[in-house]
Amino acid sequence: MTLYTLPELPYDYAALEPHISGKIMELHHDKHHAAYVAGVNAAHENLAAAREAGDLSKINQFSKDLAFNLGGHTNHSIFWKNLSPNGGGEPEGELLEAIKDSFGSFEAFKKHFTAAATGIQGSGWAVLAFDTLSGKLTIFQLFDQQGNIPPVTIPLFIVDMWEHAFYLDYLNVKADYVNAIWNLANWEDVASRLREAQENASKLILG
Repeated sequence: MTLYTLPELPYDYAALEPHISGKIMELHHDKHHAAYVAGVNAAHENLAAAREAGDLSKINQFSKDLAFNLGGHTNHSIFWKNLSPNGGGEPEGELLEAIKDSFGSFEAFKKHFTAAATGIQGSGWAVLAFDTLSGKLTIFQLFDQQGNIPPVTIPLFIVDMWEHAFYLDYLNVKADYVNAIWNLANWEDVASRLREAQENASKLILG
C-alpha cells in the first residue's frame, strides 16, 4: 500500500551551499526523509493487515509508528520548500505585518524563533505557525516529529533541529546552523502558506 511518495527537492543538492552542504542535503533527503516515507507506508500496511486479521493487539505500536513517520514526512516536505537558494532577507507585505503584530518586530521574531530552535532538548523542530483561533502567529518547539503540537495551528515555517540536519556542517553548534538558515528562508513560500491558512480558517469558521 503506497499512499505516500518521496517528493523531489525543488533545487539541486548543492544549491543551498555554503549554508547547507550538498552532502547533507543528499543524505537528509534521500536517506532520512525516504525512511519516513517508507515508515508511514509500512504503518498503514500493518494497520490494514491487523484489521483484516482481526488482531489489534499491536495497535498501539502501529499507531505510534504512523504518527512518527507521517510527522517526519510532513515536516520535511514543508522544510524543503521553506528554503531557497534565493532566500534570506526580510519578509514583506502581509507576512511582515503579521509578524510585527504577533511579535512586535521582525528582529524580535528572529530572536524568539532562534531561542526556541537552539533550546530544544533532544531532537525536534522549531515552528512558526498560524493559530486559527486567535488569528495570530505563534512559535513552538516540536519534539521528535510529532510531539507538542498545539491544536488548531497550521505550520508556516519550520526548521529541522535533528542532528542529521546540521552535524556534518556545524557539529554541535546549533546557533551557527540557525543563523545560516536565515540566509535561506523562503519568505514567499511562508507568505503563501499564511494566505492559505487564513483562507481555510475563514472557510471553517464561516462555513
